[in-house]
Amino acid sequence: MALETYREKRDFAATPEPKGRKARANGHAFVIQKHAARRLHYDFRLEMGGVLKSWAVTRGPSLDPSEKRLAIHVEDHPLDYGSFEGTIPKGQYGAGEVILWDRGTWQPEGDAAKSYAKGHLEFTLQGEKLRGRWHLVRMQGKLGEKRENWLLIKGDDEFSRAGKDILKESPHSVKSGRDLAAQTGKSGPQGRKAAMPDFVEPMLATLARAAPSGARWLHEIKFDGYRLQVRIEGGKPRLLTRSGLDWTGKFGKPIVVALQDLPLTDAILDAELVVEGDTGASDFSALQADLSAGRDDRFRLYVFDLLHLDGRDLRGLPLIERKEILAPLILDAELILLSQHFEDDGAMVLRHACRLSLEGIVSKLRDSPYRSGRGRSWLKSKCSARQEFVIAGYTPSSASPKAIGSLVLGVHEGGKLRHVGRVGTGFSRKLAGELFQRLEAMQVKRSPFAEGLTADEARQVVFTRPELVAEVEFRAWTADDHLRHASFRGLREDKEPQQIMRETPAAPQRRTVKLTHPERVYWPDTGITKEALADYYAAIWPRIAPFITGRPLALLRCPEGITGQKFFQKHVWKGMGPQITPLTDPKHKSGEPLIGIHDLDGLIALVQAATLEIHPWGASIADWEGPDMIVMDLDPGEGVAWSEVIAAAREVRERLEAAGLAAFVKTSGGKGLHVVSPLAPKADWRAAKAFSKSMAEAMARDTPDRYVATITKSKRRGRILIDYLRNQRGATAVAAYSTRAREGAPVATPLEWEELGPEIGPAHLTLANLLQRIASQERDPWHGFRAASVPLPAKS
Repeated sequence: MALETYREKRDFAATPEPKGRKARANGHAFVIQKHAARRLHYDFRLEMGGVLKSWAVTRGPSLDPSEKRLAIHVEDHPLDYGSFEGTIPKGQYGAGEVILWDRGTWQPEGDAAKSYAKGHLEFTLQGEKLRGRWHLVRMQGKLGEKRENWLLIKGDDEFSRAGKDILKESPHSVKSGRDLAAQTGKSGPQGRKAAMPDFVEPMLATLARAAPSGARWLHEIKFDGYRLQVRIEGGKPRLLTRSGLDWTGKFGKPIVVALQDLPLTDAILDAELVVEGDTGASDFSALQADLSAGRDDRFRLYVFDLLHLDGRDLRGLPLIERKEILAPLILDAELILLSQHFEDDGAMVLRHACRLSLEGIVSKLRDSPYRSGRGRSWLKSKCSARQEFVIAGYTPSSASPKAIGSLVLGVHEGGKLRHVGRVGTGFSRKLAGELFQRLEAMQVKRSPFAEGLTADEARQVVFTRPELVAEVEFRAWTADDHLRHASFRGLREDKEPQQIMRETPAAPQRRTVKLTHPERVYWPDTGITKEALADYYAAIWPRIAPFITGRPLALLRCPEGITGQKFFQKHVWKGMGPQITPLTDPKHKSGEPLIGIHDLDGLIALVQAATLEIHPWGASIADWEGPDMIVMDLDPGEGVAWSEVIAAAREVRERLEAAGLAAFVKTSGGKGLHVVSPLAPKADWRAAKAFSKSMAEAMARDTPDRYVATITKSKRRGRILIDYLRNQRGATAVAAYSTRAREGAPVATPLEWEELGPEIGPAHLTLANLLQRIASQERDPWHGFRAASVPLPAKS
């Protein structure tokens, strides 16, 4: 390319970039510039023929030889550009910040000009960050394709490092030492300047089925007390409840004085006030007893977050940074304590908490900002079932006059109060009398529940205005959604009754299909039964539904479990449940109907029919001839390492994105990975197959020692089959979130690209651990899958 293209794209009266000129062709400089344009990328430039030959490396260089990074060839740049750092103004080509990330010299193997023309440059870099052997390989383009795609690959030598990210390890400029402001994610060392806001609604945790694990999570003890927002203005503290009530005078002077002694003038703290028992565990009942007795010498305030400090709003900072700022402010206090966090495995922290008779733990994403309301950045895991309920009535005690025998409880659902049973234990004689006096004055004639109670439920009940909230510990929910083995823990006057709803960890969909022999074991090695499989599908129904409803299905049925007879079912059969829908193929109307489902009952009917694998078409029945996804199945042959399968998936992603398609990844539940692209169903099956075949064959041609595109087993040893045959009419691929009929009960599981690594192997995610993983996620890894659909690129 000549510099004319470079100059035509720029207004040098507006941009600080050098105009430059072509120089003598005798240098061997290289530079890499980190460029925060519309999308962050790294510009890789080699001095050749008096100019800088340039490639935009979308994900930056990698020191891992198995990582092939897409490098888009762009216009030649002048040699003067090799020292450029600065900001390209808005409205100009490539607007955004540029820093000099690396620089040095390069030495080609052989004749550089001939290698460049041939499309394979092999060279050695001697830079401040990058060294050793490298390759730039031109990919085979399509006729009419405007941009030229290459691959940047690190050679396998003493400077290569698998599993290390040089971009994160060394993000700064070799010229100025700074990083891109757009990359820091901060507007200052301690948040942004802002006036102290009015009352900040608290950030709330979502109940999880199990404690999450992984380096992203911090775990804190869940306290059994009153959640308070501490507002210090001009050195004067106030204590506000989670609903904004001022309770500063409720807890006596010692806590207030201790807060005044902190080195704080203006701040907002998130905290919990507790009373600790002899074992050191916080005890809400003891807290209430002390409040009732006017006792304040046992109060302790545990602080776990800092929202505002000295004119700076910290809510946008990552949690771990807020904690680092908070810690030195609390360390020397006696009554004000820092809530310490643990970075061990969440399940282990929860086990220890339960052994110490604590309520549970709260797990928080270490990089999460502070957002008011309930979300999935904070998850709570409890040692026993426990929550708040609305008191809507009582029954008198049969043993003591002027005392209650039980409280009648409810929760709000859809704006209506629903009855959930009674609690009749956990009261002292004194407390039972105090509650009787209070509730007697709140009597009403009509039931406050939206639906009438049965005769047993209404027996001896005195209804009251639903204005008080009780905290109750219980063993479980009964089949008719009533509390089992409930025990009263105390009144919660800091919570509004209208906000009380049933807490459930990702409540599963209700299923109505009756299972015969629910105890039948489908996976003998794990003991997983038909009932457990049905429960799993009910729990993840919202995630699996888009991939299996309204499209033809092929099933793997195993009536005797995975160790018995298996058969593949593509057509309807005699005796199948009425919830399963026969589908008539428009192209083969006279043939046997295919299989389809439309709702959860249909899926449970498949479970009843011993379906252990679900394989949908890549098109819906709304448009049989228009595929709405492409599946590239990466099937490793014998002797292929998992790291090589990961590298292959990333290369497929780069090629798909280079073609303008989005790419999502999932485990297959077997040995490999599936890379899936959602499509707007504009092209036909023939085009989908041709596109995927062309990509598979190009990969096999570019790297024949790693990939094959033919099914022949003799050619697959030590290589990965890029199976494109999933993308033809009538072919199927295992659905996202479908189980597999293999030992360990693996599940074909969607992943974020960032978590694709050695810690998640091909069959790591199973029925035993997937629900815990889902409970710990902020969002579905395939969030936005359909929104990313675009038409298949036209064949050139």
